Amino acid sequence: MKNKIKKSILVLIFFISQHNFVTSQIYHNPIKTHGNLSVSGNKIVDQNKQPVSFAGNSFFWSNTNWGAEKFYNAEVVSWLKKDWETTIVRVAIGVDENGGYLTDTTNKDRIKVVIDAAIKEGLYVIIDWHSHHAEKHQKEAIEFFKEMATLYGHLPNIIYEIYNEPIRSSWSNDIKPYAEAVIAAIRIIDPDNLIIVGSSTWSQDVDIVSKDPITSNKNIAYTLHFYAASHKEKLREKAQIALDNGIALMVTEWGTINASGDGNVDHESTDKWIEFLLKNKISHLNWSVNDKNEGASIIKPNVSEKGNWSDTDLTESGKKVKTIIKHWNKQ
Repeated sequence: MKNKIKKSILVLIFFISQHNFVTSQIYHNPIKTHGNLSVSGNKIVDQNKQPVSFAGNSFFWSNTNWGAEKFYNAEVVSWLKKDWETTIVRVAIGVDENGGYLTDTTNKDRIKVVIDAAIKEGLYVIIDWHSHHAEKHQKEAIEFFKEMATLYGHLPNIIYEIYNEPIRSSWSNDIKPYAEAVIAAIRIIDPDNLIIVGSSTWSQDVDIVSKDPITSNKNIAYTLHFYAASHKEKLREKAQIALDNGIALMVTEWGTINASGDGNVDHESTDKWIEFLLKNKISHLNWSVNDKNEGASIIKPNVSEKGNWSDTDLTESGKKVKTIIKHWNKQ
């Protein structure tokens, strides 16, 4: 009898250790665990065709002299992986605003540092064309994404976000034609990596998109952006309509505060959003890795530019978001 009990305990220990090993592998190298991502119905699935979701951080606008350039380094990526257990990051290449890519190509060099670091760390990385008027610069977007696809398209880490936040542009008349042109250019070089498309009204009108989705190419998902203090049940209803209509969503940008990027953390609304994302297995990236004196920043002004942040270095939002990311998919 004692031998049977001892054997049962050893078997239990083995299974617990195996579970912990698998969990550890996911957070130490999600690429090795999940590989190429694709779209199946209204879900993003991994190489094993299992629905997956990831939690991570979006970097701030890359624009020169906007103050966040200093965080575009490999040490920050490594720290977010190690300390926050981040599995996905997003580089936000500013395009047509002052100091952006169209007038200062050092933005491209800046984001490549983070992309290369994410690849080295085994993380997913979103390359985001951070514009509110991308259809006005379609030629430049095509050239940029062709270069990114040539450099990185053979790797499973890469996700393309080809239009951050359209504002008043029409989905059917402006955004969709632009997206189809950029997607076609990417697909010549990279036939399968995930592509994320924005929608009108700061990437909130996913319900409109779901009635007229892109069908000319596969592995297309759509971004949903929210700021918890401003956007609540009505936006979740729009998201649910989109899901019910069969399109896949990824929240490539969200905040705990209001839509201006400032204000206090809305804990109640944030928790409701996280519950919704968890229930629907939707990946999400918090805005933003920055020390700007506003509510959305995850770190306080003048802390280390290379990570290694203590909890006292984090803002109220940073502390909340770190807890969410560290516990993602561990429920």
